[in-house]
Amino acid sequence: MSVLKILMLNYEFPPIGGGAGQAHLCLLKEFAGNSELQIDVLTSTPEPGYAVDEFAGNINIHKVGVHKKNLHHWRKIEVLEWLYKANKFYKRLLKQNDYDFVHAFFGFPTGWLCYRTANKLPYIISLRGSDVPGKHARLAIDYKILGPLFKLIWKKASALVACSEGLKERSLRFLPIASIDVIPNGVDLELFSPAHNKDRSDTFKLLTVGRLSVTKRVEMLIDAVEILHGVGMKLSFTIVGGGAGKKLLRQIISAKKLDAIIKVAGRIEAEKMPAVYRQSDLFISASMQEGMSNAMLEAMASGLPIVTTRCEGVEELIADNGVIAENDSAISIADAVRKAAGDTDKYNAMCATARKKAEQFRWSNVGRGYLQIYQRVMNKRS
Repeated sequence: MSVLKILMLNYEFPPIGGGAGQAHLCLLKEFAGNSELQIDVLTSTPEPGYAVDEFAGNINIHKVGVHKKNLHHWRKIEVLEWLYKANKFYKRLLKQNDYDFVHAFFGFPTGWLCYRTANKLPYIISLRGSDVPGKHARLAIDYKILGPLFKLIWKKASALVACSEGLKERSLRFLPIASIDVIPNGVDLELFSPAHNKDRSDTFKLLTVGRLSVTKRVEMLIDAVEILHGVGMKLSFTIVGGGAGKKLLRQIISAKKLDAIIKVAGRIEAEKMPAVYRQSDLFISASMQEGMSNAMLEAMASGLPIVTTRCEGVEELIADNGVIAENDSAISIADAVRKAAGDTDKYNAMCATARKKAEQFRWSNVGRGYLQIYQRVMNKRS
């Protein structure tokens, strides 16, 4: 195969953003050094300006600076600022390079750039979750206004890729005629691994990780911990993640007088997260919608059972390695935690199964999946 020249677009990239940025970073690591790929990435940076970093010999990252107020929350004005500024550099890159196609993470805003040049260059869109109309309360009006544009962008794409079967189903409810591939997220199985000879203390340690947005429903998890504490269960709960909701969560915890057992840790550097998982006993989530949770995969690779409400991506991740709450309520989550923690033999079996299940989600599989789609797009183009 001759060298493929690819332009990748993503309006968020570490340290900005959440799971989609991390997934993009991991995919680039998989492609780094591949002599058959030459990749430019157009993304953002939290300070105004423009910079180009060499990620690997075959990968350069072009960073368009915006006035970011919060690394993990995009204000509409910031999205528009990036889109306006990135358009200039997008055009410049297309003029300077003979790309074979564009690969955009998110159907919007990044998909808008390649949609406008679809007559010249084919494009692939990786659907990530928030860019697919669904239950996201904060984006309900945006979905209503931008929905027709989303459909136009999707229809012109040479390929649409969802990161879970659940997200594919949500996407098809929005655009039934779409043809959608599924490539699940991966996890670094060397970085995230179970603790050896872990000492189980009397305190059962719960953990949740993710951007502190309304869709994560962390308040419901706090209510569940309050219920468990009220019936005498010895436990602690650590909340990891940045976002606008941090202050409110701390106020709720103080009002419930749970400061001694619940800690809002905020954002923790990526290199410290493996230790955070290994020090925990159970991962809990009440997210109302996901693409596929990177944090859940990292927890599984670290040998943690999962307790979660039902949402996209869960069916593919949870079998005998956790418990899906019967309904979206604090009582149901508390009951699921009791089931997971109450039987030592069953808990230990779930820990082992969690790691085994995570081993199915390797970044090498993700890379191969995208290479197949790249080749399909090239075959179609020729």
